Amino acid sequence: MKFVISFAALATLALAVSAPAAAQGGSKPTVAVLPFYNSALGKQQQEDLAPLSKGIQDLLIGEMATNTGIRVIERDQIQKILDEQNLSKANLTDPATAVKIGKLLGVHHMVAGTFVVDSKGNMRIVSKAFSVETSEIEFPNPVNKDASVSGKVDNFMDLITQLGGKLNAGLKLPDIPARVGEAKKEAAKKVPYEAIALYSKGLAAKDAGNKAEAVTLFKKTIEKFPDFEKPKDELKKLQ
Repeated sequence: MKFVISFAALATLALAVSAPAAAQGGSKPTVAVLPFYNSALGKQQQEDLAPLSKGIQDLLIGEMATNTGIRVIERDQIQKILDEQNLSKANLTDPATAVKIGKLLGVHHMVAGTFVVDSKGNMRIVSKAFSVETSEIEFPNPVNKDASVSGKVDNFMDLITQLGGKLNAGLKLPDIPARVGEAKKEAAKKVPYEAIALYSKGLAAKDAGNKAEAVTLFKKTIEKFPDFEKPKDELKKLQ
């Protein structure tokens, strides 16, 4: 009888230990990307560029998800947690907040950041990544100090590709297959900033619960930029 009880206790302990590993995608490193904070100083710029917070998040998730050696959490799943925890308007660059969300999602790495666009169309995106296990900043670090990208906002998709590469290296994640990286660079050249801006507004409307407005914005994006696949995917979710 004592043997049975001990075996049951060991089995329970094994399940308890293995559960977090299962939640975090087994052996694959798991990553979640939070909305990026708009650092614009002027009120008008804050309002005009606010939707890009969602756009950067969404496109960076897509960029990092091309790495088949990791698992990246879908944006909708992250937004659900933010809504449930009343954190949609919180400072998501705060380590404690980012790590809290990471634990709820069951991931290894949390990515947050800020962005700014000046009056001349110059854009800078600064990222930061946290370890959910230790709560420490993993990137930037002494070896990989540069966690930012800069350039013209017209080259938005190229900036996202660059940022994804820096995060992948900074977090010491498995390498992205070369052929995938080249394909992404070519695709990036075909998506203009205007498409990103319109699509981002659709994401913001969706997250705010304005379904009709989101549908209208996604349809408008598709009409103007038929080769852009992202709004098509979002529209399917809402119909």
